[in-house]
Amino acid sequence: MGKRMAVIGAGAVGGYLGGHLARTGQDVTLIDPWPEHIETIRARGLHLSGMTDEETYTVQVPTMHLTEVQSISKQKPIDIAIVSVKSYDTEWATMLIRPYLSPNGFVVSAQNSINEEKIASVVGWGRTVGCIVANNFGVDLYEAGGIRRTMPRDLNYPSLFVGEVHGRVTPRVEELRDMFSALDGSDVTTNLWGVRWSKLCVNGMRNGVSAATGMGGNERDSHDVIRRLVIRLGGEAIRIGRALGYDLEYITGIEPSRLLAASEGDPAALAEVEAHIKKQTSGTARSNLQRPSMAQDMQKGRRTEISEINGFIVQKGKEAGCAAPTHERIVEIVRKVESGSVAPRPELLFFND
Repeated sequence: MGKRMAVIGAGAVGGYLGGHLARTGQDVTLIDPWPEHIETIRARGLHLSGMTDEETYTVQVPTMHLTEVQSISKQKPIDIAIVSVKSYDTEWATMLIRPYLSPNGFVVSAQNSINEEKIASVVGWGRTVGCIVANNFGVDLYEAGGIRRTMPRDLNYPSLFVGEVHGRVTPRVEELRDMFSALDGSDVTTNLWGVRWSKLCVNGMRNGVSAATGMGGNERDSHDVIRRLVIRLGGEAIRIGRALGYDLEYITGIEPSRLLAASEGDPAALAEVEAHIKKQTSGTARSNLQRPSMAQDMQKGRRTEISEINGFIVQKGKEAGCAAPTHERIVEIVRKVESGSVAPRPELLFFND
């Protein structure tokens, strides 16, 4: 018998992973709190698309409403549970699936921010695995039952990294990598925490900025003032990650020391980093439809992850004795936009202090 999988949170990332896993023959069930999404998938399948016609599929995949999860008690237990809810929902989502894990079952965090500790507090460190969704993996739940990829897919270039919290390569992460390799480029990392923080740097540079301004990825990175702010955010996050002892990896394709130097005003580094960022705004590198998840949440009137991304960076900075004033300002501004007290626009981020 093959492994039984469940995806808790079948939104953009979880639905994309679960839908393609089902398409490649895995035994996977999608669990989601949005009733219309589940009912639409049941009625007409999950529609998956990308930047090429070859990425378009309609997949029939088993689904469950939250109220139906208890029925797993009379079914085969879950061997691999992929938690892909918003970071602020991590604990309850992990608690929801915990009673139905098989004896060797484990939970995989495929989320923004760093949530392995939250998951481990519910199921234990031995049942906790990380999955980092890389910078070249942009997806959007644009309607109930419809998920599209907004960045190019390359099966030979990793978009998904799986890793153990202790850094060793184990059979279960190799198995996960092989499963994911059938749907996207994937690899095993022995540097989970360093990759996690490097991705958090990217989220900290992009998500809150797009949420506050209303800009998509290409528009944001093409704007001269906003792009400089993005670089400052990256530099602050790098300083904090290093102070925490993480071995940082490339950030949106930029070596961390060069991004840090650019954020501190080094002319050569700034020119290099700006050229790299602007190059990523071409239509072949990223669809004009691409918007970070926080900007998507803002459009949909949902609660954002600003506290769990930029706010988390601020919190960890305080623990490490490193200030993160630009991240603090982003948190304040996004909360105002989220509350409806101000409208999203680029001018909100025209500050230099």
